[in-house]
Amino acid sequence: MKRTTLSLIAVATALAAVTGIAAMTAPGEPAAASAAPAPQAARLPVERTSLLCPAPSVSEIAETLTTSYTPPGTVAPAAATGEASKPTAVLGIAKNPNAAGKKGKAPASVTTPGKPVSVETDGAVGHGLAGTATGTLAPGWTVQQTTLVPAGAARGLLGVGCSAPDTDLWFPAASTAKGRADYIHLTNPDDTLAVADIELYGPEGELKTTIPEGVQIPPRSTVPVLLGPLVTGGAQENLTAHVTTRSGRVGAALGSAADGVGSDWLSASADPAARALLPGIPSDATGVRLVAFAPGDSDADLKIQLVTPNGKIVPVAAESLHVKAGMTAFVDLPDLTRGTAASLLLTPTDPKKQVPVVAALKVVRGKGSDTEMAFIPAAAPVTARATVADNRAKGTALTLTAPEGAAQVKVTASAGTQGGTPATRTVSLKAGTTTVLTDLAPKGVKGSYALTVEPVAGGGPVHASRMLTVTEDGVPMFTVQTLVDDRGTVEVPTARQDLKVLDD
Repeated sequence: MKRTTLSLIAVATALAAVTGIAAMTAPGEPAAASAAPAPQAARLPVERTSLLCPAPSVSEIAETLTTSYTPPGTVAPAAATGEASKPTAVLGIAKNPNAAGKKGKAPASVTTPGKPVSVETDGAVGHGLAGTATGTLAPGWTVQQTTLVPAGAARGLLGVGCSAPDTDLWFPAASTAKGRADYIHLTNPDDTLAVADIELYGPEGELKTTIPEGVQIPPRSTVPVLLGPLVTGGAQENLTAHVTTRSGRVGAALGSAADGVGSDWLSASADPAARALLPGIPSDATGVRLVAFAPGDSDADLKIQLVTPNGKIVPVAAESLHVKAGMTAFVDLPDLTRGTAASLLLTPTDPKKQVPVVAALKVVRGKGSDTEMAFIPAAAPVTARATVADNRAKGTALTLTAPEGAAQVKVTASAGTQGGTPATRTVSLKAGTTTVLTDLAPKGVKGSYALTVEPVAGGGPVHASRMLTVTEDGVPMFTVQTLVDDRGTVEVPTARQDLKVLDD
């Protein structure tokens, strides 16, 4: 038998093993083979998920809660390696080679879908976390890192959903202005060196930086990069940061602190798109700034709309925004919400001119010395399921926006880290409106709990975010996390054996 024939048999056998389905067709039946329907791709639960968290804080008075959770309901198939039969969800230390801060504690391992676990760490922690979930704990695994810094220049409530490693990330609303300290935290989950480039774009285009050779991130390490010293041409108030990798992959988040204003994390914007939805502007926002960037070769003209509980309206402060190609544009939107929580929708002013953009909001609550800031990046719609961990019995608000068609979503509140009974409800969303839910805590909940959002099939796209609020010494501290589809399933082609390939 020829080597080619043996190789083809091996390929056919492997494909059948992956999908678990094989339609047999004999060589002498060409008519039946040609009449057979084309194999359809199947969606199967993922068997492995990786997440990366930045270093929480350099403040000695910081209090950090890290919460880990896997939603129930998605059963992963047995893996050939046997990993799925012994599910794990473990976060480990991603060391910082440039810091000597104390090590925090990684959360206890999640052992059962549907039950969150958390751990508290006090004081400065200079390293990030890198972790992997396998088997039944992999689909939808979510980790939230929430840090309270009650006083000092970097005071505030900082929240970030730990992210999957990537190679291309955008951060509009960065800054190197006086009184502002912005760090991009790069975490390498792998056993080999990663090299990342950080490009900065201002209102007049790309800025010259001092790192033309890229940033080296050692294996399983976190490297925070302060943006200010990278710029050679002076401070810039409104920037877009672009992180790409030359080798390897990284998790990235931008930590920002503004003297006398507050601090928080900025997660990456949704991938460049002609439409952008930024969900979850609080009703009592005292300042909102929109920052947008067009990464292609064409200018973007964007229509600005506010999606409220009663429908879409055009803000008085600005009806549109012109974004030049390769340049950062911004606009302040004072008195934007007028006491009503809402989301911001950006669409092309000319529907025939679809120019991709990335965008984010810097949002301020409070007045005078009692202010706090947070960021809301553009968020992709939740297509299948999304989860946010570390919700509290008080101070949690879930924003659901249906910018186009009417939709329904199933919202599930898990049991708490210390007890409680899960609860599920179905929420109907009118087309072009925003709905805010605050009565989310399940019965008897103790500790923090997780929220899972699942759109019901047949409705329009739904975008979501969660706001967590804490009042500390009169300061209305808050943080907003957009909900990202958890990618708990993956599309796997369905193979069909065709023995005609064995014919010589």
